[in-house]
Amino acid sequence: VCLFLTAANVLEEDSMEQDIESPVTIHQPKLPKQAREDLPKNINKECAKRKIQRYVRKDGKCNVHHGNVRETYRYLTDIFTTLVDLKWRFNLLIFVMVYTVTWLFFGMIWWLIAYMRGDMDHIGDSTWTPCVSNLNGFVSAFLFSIETETTIGYGYRVITDKCPEGIILLLVQSVLGSIVNAFMVGCMFVKISQPKKRAETLVFSTNAVISMRDGKLCLMFRVGDLRNSHIVEASIRAKLIKSKQTKEGEFIPLNQTDINVGYYTGDDRLFLVSPLIISHEINQQSPFWEISKAQLPKEELEIVVILEGMVEATGMTCQARSSYITSEILWGYRFTPVLTLEDGFYEVDYNSFHETYETNTPVYSAKELAEMASRAELPLTWSVSSKLDQHAELETEEEEKNQEDQNERNGDVANLENESKV
Repeated sequence: VCLFLTAANVLEEDSMEQDIESPVTIHQPKLPKQAREDLPKNINKECAKRKIQRYVRKDGKCNVHHGNVRETYRYLTDIFTTLVDLKWRFNLLIFVMVYTVTWLFFGMIWWLIAYMRGDMDHIGDSTWTPCVSNLNGFVSAFLFSIETETTIGYGYRVITDKCPEGIILLLVQSVLGSIVNAFMVGCMFVKISQPKKRAETLVFSTNAVISMRDGKLCLMFRVGDLRNSHIVEASIRAKLIKSKQTKEGEFIPLNQTDINVGYYTGDDRLFLVSPLIISHEINQQSPFWEISKAQLPKEELEIVVILEGMVEATGMTCQARSSYITSEILWGYRFTPVLTLEDGFYEVDYNSFHETYETNTPVYSAKELAEMASRAELPLTWSVSSKLDQHAELETEEEEKNQEDQNERNGDVANLENESKV
């Protein structure tokens, strides 16, 4: 793409009539010599400006927007989750509007009942029994609706027993008011106590590193918990986000590949009391098997790490996410230790949580290292086998010589016996 754009810009100055949208019309040999010499530099500049688009941002939010969703009614079928997922300003607006509308609605009905009964025409008449005492207009009906639904009960406006329709309305408003209170208060409570707020204190290292560990090339990153309350049943997993094309020619954008961080050994189950370094061994099953230090910056990939567990205080499941792109993967580095032993306790220095230091690491891929190790073992195997063969040949020669000597001695003894007999 960068090559096509650079060549098109140069050809546009020479011929405005040439179709630069078609790569067939571009003839690179017709370019000036200076342009051909500067072409790689221009390509590097264009490619350097290109920024890798993240699938998951560093704060854990997914950088995906849903468009052209026609079945919007599905959001209304799960209205509770829809309200919880709304932003705070919209949530508070709906919270206030629901209560205000219900108060106005029932206040209007109370005023209509009083108006149809003629209570407005007998204000101040002591011989008249109104539906609601001291209700003289819409404002007083609105205040009575608030007092009824919120069970404030100031005692100034009271419903009488001569109004059956008012008693029925009172029952309906009390029941619906309880439902509205339970729904809205529950929504606000879940909104406040969302477990993703607990995930704000779960931190990931800024960079991931690749270095040797126990003689094997490993990809590592660090996780930590800033709170004293622990994450129960914490587990970690990682995904490689990279576009691929199948053998049949199908292009799969943002293909997800699992990165093993200890699933078969149980190392993915964490006791997250102090910061831990999560390690992924780069072996034949690893997607980084053929990637070397020189090839890593050229790869367009993203590593998404997901930490899950239950909040100890509430028992709710929380999830913290982060990601690493190629520019955030350091080849040949290790993490600085953050845990020190003090007088009777261990102390974690979070100032060094993101710090790394350089270490001696091969620049070859894990596949190349394995091939070099196998080639280094072959001469040793040949020398051992040849020595064994030589040793076996020597043993056979010695046995033959011993047999010949024995035969000679036996022959001499036989001759001596014959001579003695004569």
